[in-house]
Amino acid sequence: MKFRHIATGALLAALSSAAMAAEDDSCATLVGAASSAAPQGFRVRDGEPVDLVSGAKSDTKTVHGKLLVFSDDGVFRAYWQPDNSAEKYVLANAGVNTVRLVSTPPQGTPATNGEPGTTLPPQHVLSCPAL
Repeated sequence: MKFRHIATGALLAALSSAAMAAEDDSCATLVGAASSAAPQGFRVRDGEPVDLVSGAKSDTKTVHGKLLVFSDDGVFRAYWQPDNSAEKYVLANAGVNTVRLVSTPPQGTPATNGEPGTTLPPQHVLSCPAL
């Protein structure tokens, strides 16, 4: 077995462990607002309906919201805003399919034309606001 195969295997194991640890530490999940029982991903574009789902499977709490996307010199920032709230939470990358929700005023100018439009799988949230 070559070193490259060992290193690749170790990297894959580490990434898998990190992803499972993030899932275990998460307090909620950001999912596309769909009526499906299975969590759906969502597109990063202004106005996209995205829900924050927390709790155990038998006792889930869903907070409906939407994404706000801002651009600053080609850098996009996505914010989640709960319905009927003025508060905005930036989606701060915390690992593979994992974010932290940090309350902060938006930076940049509102993105247009559905930019960037990237599709994300459901995102595990490591820091949940009290809603």
